Amino acid sequence: MPAEPADRLTDDAALGGRLRLLQPRRGHRFGHDAILLAAAAPARDGDRIAALGAGVGTAGLAVAARVAGARITLVERDPDLAALAQENAARNGFSETVDAVALDVGAPRHAFETAGLPGGGFDMVLMNPPFHDAALAGSPDPRRRAAHSLAPSGLAEWIATARRLLRGSGILVLIFRADGLPALLDLMTGFGAVAVMPITPKPGATAIRVLVAGVKGSRGPFALREGIVLAQADGTPAARAEDVLRHGGVLTLIER
Repeated sequence: MPAEPADRLTDDAALGGRLRLLQPRRGHRFGHDAILLAAAAPARDGDRIAALGAGVGTAGLAVAARVAGARITLVERDPDLAALAQENAARNGFSETVDAVALDVGAPRHAFETAGLPGGGFDMVLMNPPFHDAALAGSPDPRRRAAHSLAPSGLAEWIATARRLLRGSGILVLIFRADGLPALLDLMTGFGAVAVMPITPKPGATAIRVLVAGVKGSRGPFALREGIVLAQADGTPAARAEDVLRHGGVLTLIER
């Protein structure tokens, strides 16, 4: 059961009610990013998937809701959030295929192996790393601050962990802030067939996020995909975004 007292939690819907998720009333809360990340994951029946920076499990559980035969491990450094992720898996009927572990992405290799996450053991890694430099993350809430903070070497560490967990030809899929794309691409050594999909808030606006995917060991070419727009000019949801965020639609970011 969750370590958080019940009065500090909310019970919220995701994917138009397909998922019911417990999450802290205060601090970092799930949003569009996790659902977009899940929609861009080309998961298949039988895949073994690790979701790094899982929070309360949103992205991994959204994949589980779409691909019943995928086996998913939710990796979250905050023990209370990891407990909520495990509870969310159970309450949505995924106890047999989804588990959660409390583990820092930067933990040593042996800690991952002890937790059942061996090197080369995964077909896919999803990750939603902190978006901002630690010096810029000023929230007074420690969980919110941690969720949005990243030391200068942090992103490289996340990608290195993903690379180690993936088997040959395994796929990394992540979401990141758009202005961090150049640094991110520089760190994608060992990955080919890299694909990028911009996410913009409305038509004509500058991208705020990017979905990025790559194949471990591939020599395939780079691809820039058509972006997704979240809202129309009048502020109403864009049809494609609504299909993804509410109805479980997929985004074709990378082919398998």
